[in-house]
Amino acid sequence: MEFHGSIEEIKRYYGEILHSSRDLQTSACCSDAPVSPEVALCLRNVHPEVKERFYGCGSPLPPAVEGLSVLDLGCGLGRDCYVLSQLVGPRGRVIGLDMTEAQLDVARRHLDGHAGRFGFANVDFRLGYMEDLAAVGIESESIDLVISNCVINLSPCKPKVFAEIFRVLKTGGEVCFSDIFADRRVPATFAADPVLRGECLGGALYTEDFCRMMAHAGCADVRTLSRRPLALHTPEITHKIGPVRFFSTTVRAFKLALEDACEDYGHVACYRGTLPGYPHGFDLDDHHSFERGRPVLVCGNTADMLTKTRYAPHFDVTGDTSVHFGPFPCSPHRPSPALSCC
Repeated sequence: MEFHGSIEEIKRYYGEILHSSRDLQTSACCSDAPVSPEVALCLRNVHPEVKERFYGCGSPLPPAVEGLSVLDLGCGLGRDCYVLSQLVGPRGRVIGLDMTEAQLDVARRHLDGHAGRFGFANVDFRLGYMEDLAAVGIESESIDLVISNCVINLSPCKPKVFAEIFRVLKTGGEVCFSDIFADRRVPATFAADPVLRGECLGGALYTEDFCRMMAHAGCADVRTLSRRPLALHTPEITHKIGPVRFFSTTVRAFKLALEDACEDYGHVACYRGTLPGYPHGFDLDDHHSFERGRPVLVCGNTADMLTKTRYAPHFDVTGDTSVHFGPFPCSPHRPSPALSCC
């Protein structure tokens, strides 16, 4: 498959120009997102060199991953892979994919050290492109969870990325990723600028186009977990981007046959409080917060997300689709209609 010359520029930016997160000129790839106590504990076991050169804009590490097969797109030096290695345990596996050989060299250098520290080896780093996962041997319906941290914006062919994600996911599997979104389609000049591109602004996802791509890939309902505006550290970049607004956004979606709008069938969901690290409550997204033991009315799509995925053992959901009560009232607080269906 063909890739634009900008790919080589991106490889150089991350492989040669950036030596640590301190070299970044925006907050796009600097995450201050809170992590669960479980993830925080795992981070203590990750080698300092791996953490020093971590570039990410969020924390797309969902709970209940023990025993899962996980794919990290754009894994870089492997920070999230080594965290997930501990979380999935010896029965699980983690594949880290990156197109930059210089970063994978560092990631692989720490394989034995982390395996010795964890007591098992379950991480595999592969050199390749997220637009063609078959080329690196990732089979259809073979992955339980796909994550990515501020990398999909770098792709010159994002529809192929989403198509590949849903090809390799098992039915009921989840994709959870953090990335940079824009409030409009960014000008072509942004993509041609090596700094804007490398800082994850030049290829930022326009929210409406993103949802169209997901729908085309077979995903009718995407949920937003968090969203924050970006801080720009230099007047030069501020001048370049003009009125375009950028946001670091974390989203999740499932490989399920869902409706393209939230419909009311009278479902009620009650959280059992059993997800690791979430004894008192769990947020499915930015407007579905489940307190342990408290019944919550949910739409049909949300009911499916809670009963046809790995979250099923942690929820009691009553109701079926035999009676339709009309559209489900959507939250007025969602940041973008396209990024949350209810």
